[in-house]
Amino acid sequence: MDRKTARDVYRVMRRIRGFEERSATLFGENKIWGTIHSYAGEEAIAAGVCANLRDDDWITSTHRGHGHCIAKGADLGKMFAELLGRETGYCRGRGGSMHIADTSKGNLGANGIVGGGIPIATGAALTAKQLGTDQVAVSFFGDGAANQGTFHESLNLAAIWKLPAVYVCENNQYAESLPVKRAFAVDDIAVRAAGYGMPGLRIDGRDVRAVYDAAREAIARARAGNGPTLLVADSYRHEGHYYGDPRKYQSKDEIEGWRKRFDPLTDARAWIVDEGIASAADLDAIDREVAEEIDRAVAWADAGPLASPIALPGDVYAGD
Repeated sequence: MDRKTARDVYRVMRRIRGFEERSATLFGENKIWGTIHSYAGEEAIAAGVCANLRDDDWITSTHRGHGHCIAKGADLGKMFAELLGRETGYCRGRGGSMHIADTSKGNLGANGIVGGGIPIATGAALTAKQLGTDQVAVSFFGDGAANQGTFHESLNLAAIWKLPAVYVCENNQYAESLPVKRAFAVDDIAVRAAGYGMPGLRIDGRDVRAVYDAAREAIARARAGNGPTLLVADSYRHEGHYYGDPRKYQSKDEIEGWRKRFDPLTDARAWIVDEGIASAADLDAIDREVAEEIDRAVAWADAGPLASPIALPGDVYAGD
């Protein structure tokens, strides 16, 4: 990873963390419609993967999708507007946190259905192959989605047809409240890739360098027409399944222990400074810039009009 990419990736990770922290504040102030699911603790995965993608490459996201949207270049103001139920949001304030999409950046949308984005990304990859482009489709999903039928069907078809797809399983140790060790008979989810005849790799989702390198190889393989790859990134969500989750399925010691030793931002700062890519003061300046950007984004979003009633049929059906 070159110096510019390293700094850019750190900025993306900081934007994701800042967005989630401000979202928690807004949620606590009862300003957000519906619920939200924090991506804090998993920033290195979205940032490392998307740093290898172009605007015309596609991603599909999950209910825990803020990080993917931001890493793919989403506008923070429009994202906050969507969470606040404003007409100026990505989906005019009607989709909320779990349904943000931006096709101009290749973001085909977050999805509240577990595993729902996997076949969508597979279809996008099929489109690229049929049209003869070198675009790549990446699907982000959690460990729980790896036990859905859509996962098995999609990976099988992608392998048979050598589709330009990369499947990124974010193993944050819990599918809602079920520990991953109780959901799989194998310790390494990546070994499942062998059953479909594709490469499978388990990586440290805390280390943005490891994610970046693995994603670069998988994306290059897909772009060259050599088929799909399954990446399994071990991580840990800093918050509960949703804001307000009582987390009775976890002990306090477990939560605090994970958060102390599993913080991708802390690790990223350490290696960037240690390797002389940037000084601590440089990174502090990025932190301040991001904080100011978030303040502006929230102010812009909050000033927007509330979402209007749906007009039928225009707001339901596509035009000619």
